[in-house]
Amino acid sequence: NKSGNMMDECFHENDYHVSRHIYSNRVFDQVHERQAQEIQSLRERCTDKWAVQKIKGLLPILDWLPKYPVKQWLPGDVVSGVTTGLVCCLQGVAYALLASVAPVYGLYSAFFPILTYFVLGTSRHISVGPFPVTCLMVGSVVLTLAPDEHFLRPVNITGVNETVTDGRLMEVDGEAREAQRILVACTMTVLVGLFQVAMGLMQVGFLVRYLSDPLVGGFTTAAAFHVFISQIKTIVSVPIHSHNGFFSFAYTLIDVSRNINQTNIADLIAGLLTIFIVMAVKEINTKFQHKIPVPIPIEVIVVLIASAVSHVMDLNSQYGASIVHSLPRGFAPPQIPNIALIGKILGSSFSTAVVGYAVAVSVAKVYAAKHDYTVDGNQELIAFGVSNIFGGCFSSFVASTALSRTAVQESTGGKSQVAGIISALMVMIVILALGPFLQPLQKSVLAGIVIANLKGMFMQISEVPVLWRQNKIDCLIWIATCLASIVLGLDVGLLAGLVFEMGTVVVRTQFPSCATLGNVPNTDIYKNMKDYKNVRCIDEIPGIKIFKCNSPIYFANIDYFKEKYVVHNRFWQSICKSQTFCEIFWNAFKKKNYFDHRPFMTPHPGLSHICCPSQNGLVPVASLGVENQAFEKEQVPELDEGASQPDSEVKVQVDWTSELPVSVSVPTVHIHSLVVDFSAVSFLDVVAAKSLKLVVKEFIRIGVSVYIAGCDGKVPCVTGEMVRRMEALSFFDEEVTRDILFLSVHDAILFIQLETSTGNDEDPLAEKVKLTF
Repeated sequence: NKSGNMMDECFHENDYHVSRHIYSNRVFDQVHERQAQEIQSLRERCTDKWAVQKIKGLLPILDWLPKYPVKQWLPGDVVSGVTTGLVCCLQGVAYALLASVAPVYGLYSAFFPILTYFVLGTSRHISVGPFPVTCLMVGSVVLTLAPDEHFLRPVNITGVNETVTDGRLMEVDGEAREAQRILVACTMTVLVGLFQVAMGLMQVGFLVRYLSDPLVGGFTTAAAFHVFISQIKTIVSVPIHSHNGFFSFAYTLIDVSRNINQTNIADLIAGLLTIFIVMAVKEINTKFQHKIPVPIPIEVIVVLIASAVSHVMDLNSQYGASIVHSLPRGFAPPQIPNIALIGKILGSSFSTAVVGYAVAVSVAKVYAAKHDYTVDGNQELIAFGVSNIFGGCFSSFVASTALSRTAVQESTGGKSQVAGIISALMVMIVILALGPFLQPLQKSVLAGIVIANLKGMFMQISEVPVLWRQNKIDCLIWIATCLASIVLGLDVGLLAGLVFEMGTVVVRTQFPSCATLGNVPNTDIYKNMKDYKNVRCIDEIPGIKIFKCNSPIYFANIDYFKEKYVVHNRFWQSICKSQTFCEIFWNAFKKKNYFDHRPFMTPHPGLSHICCPSQNGLVPVASLGVENQAFEKEQVPELDEGASQPDSEVKVQVDWTSELPVSVSVPTVHIHSLVVDFSAVSFLDVVAAKSLKLVVKEFIRIGVSVYIAGCDGKVPCVTGEMVRRMEALSFFDEEVTRDILFLSVHDAILFIQLETSTGNDEDPLAEKVKLTF
C-alpha cells in the first residue's frame, strides 16, 4: 500500500512508460555502430555554388543590392541619409577634439569608412564613423607621442626695421604639431584595421564574447567619464597640460582648477547653453518619437545658430573665444603610415580594435534582431578593418559606430546601407563646399554637443542596482571594470577588467557545486537530495551513492572535487569516526610488522583525512605535507634490505570480508556502489584524469564499485568525445576499464541492482576489515 500510494503521488495521467535495454558504453557501441565522419575533398567542396557563396560572403553587396526594393526602401533611405549625414558632419567635427586632431579630419573620418563598409558590411542600419570612446583612445596615444612640449620654438618679435627672435619666450609650432598628430592618428588607424582584418580572416570574431555586457557597460561608462573630463577644458577654455595614464583625470581637474580664473565667459556660456538645449530637445524627441515623423536635428540647428552668432558678433576678436578657425575645402592627399611608430602603439591599437569592433557589432546585432536579419561577426571584422585601413590612408582616425547616430538613421526610415552612402554624400558636400561656413564656430559648442551625447552612457549607472539583484558577480565585474578604467586609463583598465572577469570564471569553476542525487521512485529522474529532502518522491537508493559535480574537472578544482567526493560519501565518517579505531589500526601494523619500504602513494579517500599510520605513530595527513600526487610514479623501486628505512606512510588496502588482526568492532557500512554523474563535466585534463583514476582505484580496493555515467546531448560526454579524451589520457587500464561507463545514471543504477540481485546474497560490505600490503 505504501508503494502504491507513493506511485499515486509521483505519477499522473499524462505520464508515459519507456522500455529499452540497459546500456553500458561498450554495449551501446556494439549495438549502434558509430557513423564515420565524412571528409570531403577540396575538389568536392569547390563547386560553382560554393564559390558564389564565398564571393557573396566576402562582398555582401553582391547579395543584397540586386534584391534591393527601390520603391519601398529608397524614399526612407534618402530621408534618413540626409538627416544622418548632417549629424555625421557635426559629430565628426566634434569628435576630432577627442582625437586631438584638427576638426577637418573628423569630416574625413565621417566620409571614407562609409564607402568601404557599404560594399563589405552586413548590417543594414548602423552608421559608420567616429565613436567617442575610440576617439578618446586615439587621442590619448596622440597626446602621448606628440605633446605640445615637443613643438616649442622661440617667439619672433617684429620690430620697426627687423624681426628679432627672443629665446626666453616660447610658442607652439601649430603646423608641425598638427602634421605629427594626424600622422600618429592615421598610423594607429591603419594598424587597428590590420588587426581587425587579421582577426576576421582567422575567424576569431567569437573572441568578442569574452567582453561581456557588464564589462562593456562598465568600460563605456568609464570612457564617458574620461570624455566628460577631457571636454571640461574646452568648455571653460583654459590652458592645461596633456595628461594620460594613471589618475590622468585627477591631474586634468587639478590643472583646470588652477587656471579657472582664466575662464572665457563667452565659451562657457555657449558650451552650457549647448548642453542644456541639446539634451532638452533630445528628451522631446524620445518622448514624442511616435508622434514626430522625423527627430528634430537639434545639433544641426545649434551649430548653424552658433556659427552665425559667432560670425556676426566676432566673438574671437572681441571676446577671445576659441573657434574652429581653419576648415579647408577639399580632401587631403593620401599619406603612408609611419612604420617607425608601430612599436610604440601596438598594444593601444589592439585594444582599440577590439573595443571598436565590440561596440559596433553589439549595436548591429541589436538592430538586426529588431528587423529580423543576421549579422556575420567575422565579416564585420573584415569590413571595419578594411574601412580603417582605407580611411587611415586618407587622414581619417578610427571608425566604429555611435548608438545615437545609428538611432537617428534607423528612426528616420533607414532600411539599408543605401542610407549610409547617402549620408556620406552629405558629408562630401560639406567637405567640398560648406566647410568654411563652420570656421567661426566656437569649440565649446562642439564640446557641448559631445557632452550632451554622453547621456546614454552615463545612464548605464542605473543598471548597477538591477544587476546587483540579478547577479552579484556580474555587478562586481561592471564596477571593477569601470573603476579600473577610470583610475588606470582606458587601455590598462580594459585589460584589468578582462582579467577580473576571467578570474571570476576560474573561481566559479574552481569551487563548483556538488550534490548527492536521489531517485524519484519508479522513474529515471534523479535530483539533488538536499534540494528535495522534504519531498516524498525523492528517495536515496540503498547501497548506492550518486555523486554529481556541476563543472569541468581540471587541475584547478581536482582537489576540491576529491574533497567533496569524500564529504558527500559519508560512510568514511562511520568507519573512521574515532581516534580509538585509528589506534587499533596502528597497533595492528606495529604488531604484525607490516611496514614495507615503499612510500605511501596516495591517501585513501576516507581514511587519509582523519589519520595515517607511520613509524612515528598516527599522524594527521595535513601534518605530513602530502603533495599533489597526480604526477607521482606508480612504481617505486624497493630499497635494499640493509638500507635505512625512512619515515613513511604505509599503503593501506582494506578487505571488508576478512578478519582483523585484532578483535575490533567496526560499524556496518551499507555502501557497495558509487555512481559519478558526468552529465555536467565537459572536459578532463591530465591532472584531473590521473587524480580521478587514483580515487577510483582506492574505492575499488575497499570493495566499492565505481561507475561513470551521464550524457545530456549538449556537452562532450561518456558516449563520444569524453571517452576519447579519457583514452588519450590513459585513464583506462586492467583495473579501471571502460565497463564502468554508462549512458545515463539510470542505466548504471539498473545494472547495479541487476548485479546485486543475481550476485552473492552476502553483503559485499562486511563488518570486518583486513590490512594487506
